[in-house]
Formats: sequence, structure tokens, C-alpha cells
Amino acid sequence: MAAATLLSKIFGYARQATILAAFGTGPVSNAFVAAYVVPSFLLVLLGGVNGPFHSAIVSAIAKRPRKEVAPIIETVTTVTGLFFLVVTIGLIIFAAPVIDAFVPGLRETEVGLSVTRPIAIMLLRIMAPITIFASLIGIGFGSLNADDQYWLPSVSPLISSVAVVAGLGVLRLVLGDRIGDPAYFMVGGVTIAGCTLLGAILQWLVQVPALAKSGLGHLRFRFDIKDPGVRDVLSVLLPAALSSGTLQINTIVDLRFASFVPNSLAALESASLITAMPLGIVSSLVLVPYFPIFSRLSEPAQWPELKRRIRQCLMLISLLMLPASALTVVLAQPIVTVVYRRGAFDAASVQIVTGFLIAYSAGFFVYLARDILVRVFYALGDGTTPFRISTINIILNVILDYILFQSMGIAGLIIATIIVNIASILTMVILLDQQLCGLPILEWTGAIFTIFVASVISGVVCWLTQNGITDLVGTETFIANLVVLCLSGAVGIAAFALLTTVVLKVPETEILTQRIRQKFGR
Repeated sequence: MAAATLLSKIFGYARQATILAAFGTGPVSNAFVAAYVVPSFLLVLLGGVNGPFHSAIVSAIAKRPRKEVAPIIETVTTVTGLFFLVVTIGLIIFAAPVIDAFVPGLRETEVGLSVTRPIAIMLLRIMAPITIFASLIGIGFGSLNADDQYWLPSVSPLISSVAVVAGLGVLRLVLGDRIGDPAYFMVGGVTIAGCTLLGAILQWLVQVPALAKSGLGHLRFRFDIKDPGVRDVLSVLLPAALSSGTLQINTIVDLRFASFVPNSLAALESASLITAMPLGIVSSLVLVPYFPIFSRLSEPAQWPELKRRIRQCLMLISLLMLPASALTVVLAQPIVTVVYRRGAFDAASVQIVTGFLIAYSAGFFVYLARDILVRVFYALGDGTTPFRISTINIILNVILDYILFQSMGIAGLIIATIIVNIASILTMVILLDQQLCGLPILEWTGAIFTIFVASVISGVVCWLTQNGITDLVGTETFIANLVVLCLSGAVGIAAFALLTTVVLKVPETEILTQRIRQKFGR
């Protein structure tokens, strides 16, 4: 599954790189980001692995007999599909005020008001139906994962990326170098939006036969609202949506502030997409397999094993995400150059995205640690506590965004999100300590801090290596940056592996090695 997720993320990069090569960080790219705020939020939140539909479906059907599952899935699909049909119609009708509400900064500049905003309104109307398919995709993901089918849900997101790349490829063949001319801005934006919608539809359609073949429901209307399983799913859905969506909601708040800085939306989105690869891979590698395990250990007699599994999960993401943060901070510029610098994406764009990437990467561990603890609450049948914490954190994020944006600019928005997630983690650990009759918090903290120190050392080694290689090959060409990135990264990873396996002898390294071999060896 991790290999499938990696493949999907690579195609996601290809999509973003294609858009940026054609339009840079100008009006078309910014209009697409502005218009995609709501559809993307719902697609990631509702249709993503570990999203609320995924979590609600898994928790509701994981312990039920197969014959009870299909009616639950069919009813939930019907109810949510009809609800989001209404949402879609609303987005189409009220596209202009929605754009103004989420990205008000577009009205503050002449280009934003006369060029970017009209394109964004049109693109939102085209992509509005994605809200329907987002919920259907999420239900399919959860159903297939609960049935221990991971490959299709993990690999299907690449369909949308392929559709966009193919669409822009055709447009490039038709227009040639004129693709970036202002006269064709609307045509380019409509192409991106139409292909994105097509990709979402196809992403859902490929799940339909797999669900039917596995006995997990067919494509039919069903309204068994009184089914206890349906009520279980619907009752946890809203709390799960707010709890799981904290990061996405905070991202929307960030984009609202960022819209006041010209051409920043596409740059912020580009940096965020780079961070999505390590987060997505580790989420698939660790979080997805552990969530059913947490659910099966919810009884008090099983809590000692549950605590052991929580520690194991936290240590695994520490071993993966803390060194990833250190190396990404050091290698941010060559990463951005290798991934994006071509066509209309110039050196100035590289510098902007690099700064955003450094800020984002500092929060790798806290993003996933928070998700782990939220899943533990769900496994214990408690969706209320994460809901309340998330509500408070959203308010806190708005306050911190306002304060830090004034003093630090857009980087302050990212730092505010990290601070909010740290506060969320601390709160949930304290509450879980009480609910599970004690957690070895000091022991866990010490173990994670040890890995943090090893990550810092590996980052320093990577930085020294980078300086040496840069002196030899420079940073002017794609090949030079690729060499710097690969060699410096490899040395940094080797240093971390040596520290954790030989010097510190962290026991979870063996588990991690076995899991990576199993997942990527399939």
C-alpha cells in the first residue's frame, strides 16, 4: 500500500509540476488554488485515507458480519450523496461569494480582481461536483480498507493527476508556446478544472466493481436509516469530520490570509504538495494498519496491549518523520528545484516555495502524532473529545494566524499550524493518560527525544555534505541539484540509520525495517 501511495504522490507532483511549468505562480495557478479550496478540502477530508468517512466506516463495520455490511454502505452512500448534491448546487449558484469569502485578497489587487478572480469563479463552478464524489470515494476507501484491501484505495488518486497532465499535454500541443499568454488564461484554467473533475469521477468509478465483487454493496438507492450500523456511522461522522479536518480547516484559514500576498497561493500549495508525499506514505505505512488494531483493543482488559501499540506507532513515525524533517529543512532548495523548476517556474518562484517548504517540514511529526491519538479516541468509542479539542484548536489557529502573519508573513501561518497541533497532542495525551489509567509519558518522551537528537545530528551531517558537493558541482543545473539532493540525502539517511541501529539500538528500527520490506516488496 505504501508503494501505491508513493506512486500516487509521484503523479501528484507531475500534475503540479505540469501546471507550474505552463503557468508558473501567476493568475491561472492562483485561480486554480483559490477555486480548489472547497473541493480539495472535501476531497482530502471526506475522500482521503484516514478521513472521517474512512474512519467512520472502518469503526462501524470492522467487527460486523459480512452480510450486515452491504446495506450499511449502500444507505450511507445514498444519504451522503444526496446531501452533497445540495452542497454542489449551492457552490455553483454562489460561486462568487464563496471565492470572496475564502480568498478575499483577490479583490485587493488589479490583477487579482480583473483576471484571477473571474477565472477562479468559473473553475469553482466546474469543480463543484467533486464534493459529491469526495464522499463516495471516502466511503469506498473505508469499506475496502475494512475488508483488508489497501492497494486500490491507495493508488486510485493518481487517476486525477493523470487526467490533468494529459489535458494540459493536449492543450500544449494545440496552443504551443501561447499556452501562457493572457488571452488563453481562461482556457488553461478550464482545462485544469475539467480534468480534475473527470479524475474524481473516475477515481470513484474504479471502486464500484471492487465493492460489488467483495460483497460490500452495489450502486443502488437504499434508505435503511434505522439500521444500527448506519446510525453508528452517521453519529461519528460530524465529530470525525471536524477532528480529522483540523489540518485542512487550518489550511483554508492560512490560504485566506495568504491571498493578500500576490502570487502566494500557488507557491503555498506547491510547498504543501511536496510535504504530502512523506506524510501520505507514512500514514499508509503506519496509521492505516494500526487503526483496526486499536479498534480491536478497546476493552479495559486489553489496554496494556493498546498502550504498547500506541507507543510502537509513535516510535515508528518518530523514526520516519523526525529525520525527514531534518533532511527536508536542509535540502529544501534542491528539492524544490528538482521537482518544479522548468518552464514558467523560475528562480524567484524557487526561493518563495523553498521558504514555505522549510516551515511545513518542521511539523512532519506533530501532524501524524496528532492523527494517531485521534484514532485511539475513535477506537475507544469517543468521538466527542477530539471534536471539542479540534473546535478549540481551530479558534486558536485563527488567533495565531492573525498575530504571526503580521510579524512573520506567510511563514507565520505555517508555524501557527504547528503550534496548534502540538497543543492538541499535549491535550490528548493528558486525557488519554486519565482514560487509560496511566500512560508511560516520561518513557515515551525520552525515547522520542533520543530520536530527535539523532535526527538533528543527521541533518548536520547532511548539511556539511551538501556544502562539500555544492562546491564541486554547483547548483545551476537540474543535474547538479539532483546530485546534491541524492548524495547529501543518502549520507544523512545513512548517518541516522547508523545512530539508531548501532549506537542507540532503538528496538523499533527492526520493526520498521520489516514493515518497509513487506509493504514495498509486494
